[in-house]
Amino acid sequence: MPPTPTRIAIIGGGISGLSAALRVHELAAEQQRDVQITLLEASGRLGGVLHTERLGDYLVEHAADMWITNKPEGVRLCDKLGLAERLIPTNAQFRKSLVLRNGRAHPVPEGFQLMVPEQAWPMLRSPLLSWRGKLRLMAEYFVPARRDGADESLSDFVRRRCGREAFERLVQPLVGGIYTADPEKLSLLATLPRFIEMEQQHGSLIRGALRQSRDRSTGTSGARYGLFVSLPNGIEELVSALIARVAQFADIHCGVKVRAVRPCGDGRFDVERDGVDQFDAVILAVPSYIAAGLLADGCSTLSGELNRIEYASTVVVASGHQLADIEHPLDAFGLVVPHIERRQVLAVSFTSRKFPGRAPDGRVLLRTFVGGALQPELCELDDSAILDLVRRELRDLLGVRGKPDFAIPFRHTRAMPQYHVGHLELVAQIRAATAKCPGLALAGNFLTGVGIPDSIASGEAAAVQVMGVHRRGQK
Repeated sequence: MPPTPTRIAIIGGGISGLSAALRVHELAAEQQRDVQITLLEASGRLGGVLHTERLGDYLVEHAADMWITNKPEGVRLCDKLGLAERLIPTNAQFRKSLVLRNGRAHPVPEGFQLMVPEQAWPMLRSPLLSWRGKLRLMAEYFVPARRDGADESLSDFVRRRCGREAFERLVQPLVGGIYTADPEKLSLLATLPRFIEMEQQHGSLIRGALRQSRDRSTGTSGARYGLFVSLPNGIEELVSALIARVAQFADIHCGVKVRAVRPCGDGRFDVERDGVDQFDAVILAVPSYIAAGLLADGCSTLSGELNRIEYASTVVVASGHQLADIEHPLDAFGLVVPHIERRQVLAVSFTSRKFPGRAPDGRVLLRTFVGGALQPELCELDDSAILDLVRRELRDLLGVRGKPDFAIPFRHTRAMPQYHVGHLELVAQIRAATAKCPGLALAGNFLTGVGIPDSIASGEAAAVQVMGVHRRGQK
C-alpha cells in the first residue's frame, strides 16, 4: 500500500504564505514525498498587502514599491520564477532623500547612512542641523562605546552616540519612514543591528563607517537606494508569477475564513472553517494577532505570546499630478518629515522618480503616508478628511497646485508590526512555544523583518520547519 500523503495547510495567501507553499513543494520533490498542499486565504485575492493597480497610464502600488537586494531571498525567488532578467534598478538621477526643516525640504547630506556620516564636508554644509548639532554629531567619534551589545531603543542609542538634534532632525524621520514606529520603543537590535555591531567592533559609528566606505561607494544619501529593485509592471508582477506557480500544485481557496487551529494530540491538527478538516502540519502565515486568535483554544501559551506584538496603522494616499502644477523640482525619491515639525504626514514618496513607467510623460505619481505609531488618530479620519489633509500638506510642503488626475487612499490597518525593545527575546519565546507543537510553524513580517525579502525568508523557513518534522516522523 502506498504511503498516505502528508497534508499541509497554509493559512494566509500573502507573500509569506505563497513562498511557504512553493518551498514545501520544492522540498517534497527533493525528498521524493507525496505532499498535498492546501492554501486558505480569508480575503478574495492572494498577495496580501502587495498589490499593483493600473489607473489609466499610471502604475500604482498599494504598499511596498521596491525591495532591497542585499537580502537575497527576493532576487532568488525572481530567479526561480524566471523574472531575474526583468529586475530594474532605481533611477540613478534621483537617488537621494529630502528631509523637512522649518517647512523647507533639504537633501540628506551625501554619504549619510541612516544615522552616521561617511563624509564630513557634506554634513558640515547641510542646513538640516545647527552648528551645535553638527559638532555634537561629529563628536560621536569620541563617545565611549558600550560593549555589552544589549538592546536599547533607537532614540536612546542615537541620542547617546550622536546627540538629540541628529536624532530628531535626521534619524527619526529616515528610520520612521521605514518602520512607521515610535523611536522611543523601537528595538535597535531587532531592526538595525549593524549599528550596534559597528559600535562594538570599531568603538564609534563614524570610525566604522569610514572603514566600510573604503570598500564601498554607493553615491547615495539616506537609504542605500542603489541596492533596491522592482519590476517593470510593479510588485504585482512578482506576486502574479508566484501565484501562477503555486496554483500548479496547491489547492487554493480564497474567501475562506479559518476559525480555529487545534492540535489533535496525535501529531495532527484540526483546522476549523465551515467544517473541521485534519492536516498533518499547519503554517500560519497571517499577522500575529490573527494567529493568536486561531490558536487561543489549543495553544494558549503561544497565543498569549503572539498577542504581545503591537501593530501600527497607516494610510497611503496615491495621487497623480501634472509636473507643471508642482513648484518643487522633485529631484529626489521622496521627502521624510521629522515628528518635531508637527506636520500631519510622515513622508511623501515621489514614486515615478524611482522607476520608469509609473506615470505618463509630464506627470508624476506621489504616495503620501499618514498615521503610523506617532499619529494613530489620523488613521481614524474618513477618506474625505484624509484627502483634504493630504492636499493641504502637499500644497504647503511641495507647492502642489491644481486638480490631481486622481487621489486614492489605501488603508493599511494594523499592518505594520512594532519591533519594540526586547522583540528578539519575545520572538525566541514565541519560537520556544511553537516548538511544543511539532508540525506547526509561523511565518510573516512580525518575526525578524518587515521587508519583502524578510517575508519570503519567513515563509521558506516555516516550510523547512514543518517538512523537517514530518521527515523525521515518517514511518
